[in-house]
Amino acid sequence: MFLQQQGQVPSGIISFLPLIFILGIFYLIVFLPARRRQKKLQDMINNLKAGDKVVTSGGIYGTIVGFKDDRIQLRIAENVKIELSRNAVTALQGSEKE
Repeated sequence: MFLQQQGQVPSGIISFLPLIFILGIFYLIVFLPARRRQKKLQDMINNLKAGDKVVTSGGIYGTIVGFKDDRIQLRIAENVKIELSRNAVTALQGSEKE
């Protein structure tokens, strides 16, 4: 009888509190900053305009000269233009420090 009194098991919710706490901290440290960065990048992509100097995900530096639907025309050298997806732009050249 003495063992039964000592071996009381806490309720189900109380036993999961440490796990819920760890998941909350993980969310605050990992997912929230990633979501903020993604939103900032999407805002930058939506606000691109002709003349902006950008860097692409492939490491190409160039200047935007035009837009076609979801693509941009990028001048990478004199008389050399390429078309890329808007999503290929990763940064403006002036804000690479971020």
